[in-house]
Amino acid sequence: MLPAAIKFTKFAWQRVGADAEIVELYALKSNREGLPRISGDVVSNAQDTFDQFGKPAVSMTMNTKGAREWERMTGDVYQNQTGIAIVLDNKVYTAPGVSSGPISGGRSEITGDFTINETKDIANVLRAGKLPASAEIVQSEIVGPSLGQEAINSGFISFMIAMAFVLLWMMFYYGRAGFFADIALILNIMLIFGVLTSLGAVLTLPGIAGIVLTIGMSVDANVLVFERIREELRKGKGLALSISDGFSNALSSILDANITTGLTAVVLFLFGSGPIKGFATTLLIGILTSLFTAIFVSRLFIEGYLLKKGRQLSFSTTLTANLFSKIDFKFVASRKIAYVVSAVLVLASLGSLATKGLQQGVDFVGGRTYQIRFVQEVSPTEISAELNEVFGNGTNVKTFGGANQIKVTTAYKVDVEGLEVDQEIQGKLFDVLQKYMAAGTTLEDFITPAEDKNVGILQSVKVGPTIAYDIKKNAFLAIIGSLTIVFLYILMRFRKWQFSLGAVTAVFHDVLIVLGVFSVTSAFMPFNMEIDQAFIAAILTVIGYSLNDTVVVFDRIREVVNTKGWKKGTHVNEALNSTLSRTLNTSLTTLIVLLAIFIFGGESLRGFMFAMIVGILVGTYSSLFIATPVMYDTLGKEKEGL
Repeated sequence: MLPAAIKFTKFAWQRVGADAEIVELYALKSNREGLPRISGDVVSNAQDTFDQFGKPAVSMTMNTKGAREWERMTGDVYQNQTGIAIVLDNKVYTAPGVSSGPISGGRSEITGDFTINETKDIANVLRAGKLPASAEIVQSEIVGPSLGQEAINSGFISFMIAMAFVLLWMMFYYGRAGFFADIALILNIMLIFGVLTSLGAVLTLPGIAGIVLTIGMSVDANVLVFERIREELRKGKGLALSISDGFSNALSSILDANITTGLTAVVLFLFGSGPIKGFATTLLIGILTSLFTAIFVSRLFIEGYLLKKGRQLSFSTTLTANLFSKIDFKFVASRKIAYVVSAVLVLASLGSLATKGLQQGVDFVGGRTYQIRFVQEVSPTEISAELNEVFGNGTNVKTFGGANQIKVTTAYKVDVEGLEVDQEIQGKLFDVLQKYMAAGTTLEDFITPAEDKNVGILQSVKVGPTIAYDIKKNAFLAIIGSLTIVFLYILMRFRKWQFSLGAVTAVFHDVLIVLGVFSVTSAFMPFNMEIDQAFIAAILTVIGYSLNDTVVVFDRIREVVNTKGWKKGTHVNEALNSTLSRTLNTSLTTLIVLLAIFIFGGESLRGFMFAMIVGILVGTYSSLFIATPVMYDTLGKEKEGL
């Protein structure tokens, strides 16, 4: 109960026995709704002080709304010669009377035979009443040690595999220069772990995913630099000048791309919770360390070590020297075909979302979910039919990982809290599933499986409807907030609202298609396709990646057309073709990372990774075929004034 001012009548009750004492009881009078006439949310401030006689007292001020009701209530109390009780959690801390008529202005002083500690307590109680609601547990998780070790092992394996793929690819594509990019990348990873350790951050599975994703995204800055150096070398410039111009020309794109991704990560951090915040933290740290290593460390190695000693440095291999250098695809002329393809995909996604919807996880609908492992393989269809008879229709059972592991989600008594209902559900689960367990398995073994057996309930999650509402609200705010901020940033950088419109249109295009793919495929995919907190992190990361790619493309368009003009889209095509090598390299390295996590990262991350894989593919397409055409068509006659 919040601190409240309530009219009261005081009684005395004497306890009988060896420890007899007089205890004061209060008959509290509330309003017609059974609530106090004034709640603690109207208290602006309260502090312990001293009255005019130097005795301990409490000073209290109220807001305008509280002051009006306080004046009426103190007038009633003064007229009826009763008192006002200060109550928190059903305990009366003090019950002063009113000695001088109605109190106006909302400023009051509570005096009495108090000690200094008592006035401090009363002031704290009044300030505590400013809280809008009492504390309530809305989510709890129990993770068995075997699941934790599996998650650590799978995360480490996916990390090492993704790292090896990216390092080898950079050396294959960029030759000796790729080796120095690899050194910068390794230093980048070390810096990320160092910062996380210094912050005392807890590394979650989405946090590990954020680090591994950073491996793919951090090479983007080096790719941008190396591609610009290769362009300068093709113009016939010397190696030293090409390197200097390459770093200078790539800087704008590097900063713009990382700032847009960083803004999205900031919104993720501010509005996210739990695993989303962990993912955003590692992504933000990764962006900062990537900028440092790509801009300073790579240049230090390239210029300081090789050029000063007069050595030659290659930025390609025999197979990749002229790759993508002679492509002349007519992007502008093909934009109508792209519009039709995207319109079909978006309409199909909207149709599926309207008819089938999404398979919402426990985070959104509320309920309890249990991850259970058996010794032998089990049939989820058979178990689902049996559990629906016990818990009612809607209980979902699916294979989760191996064929001997299932995930059970039920909304049975979702609005009931307490240990008793948890034990009831666990007992019902055991009664149904006991025949699938090893002989001699007890209820205790089922609830808390031994490490050497690894069978029974490995994980349970309980989420009430309050957190489900919060997640939806925060996800909506995060998406709208990130798009608004990025829209304004692109408008500021490119000074044309058409660029912002193209970028935001591409983002909506990408998000709708990812949602549509999940809606269409959720029924038959062999892994978890529920919409949960990790999925929200994936969607927002797709937004960040799509914006990152689009901004790099826009930067190049601005550079080319400012020099050569539009010429009916010819120079726009030239700009897009010149970014193909960078776009495909960055997308490929990022996809390699995501595929490594998808295959080796464990069941709990597969839905998350699948969303990001689809998002990266669609985002790469939209930056070339949606964002740029929308910008181009809406500019109209303003093209020549760019």
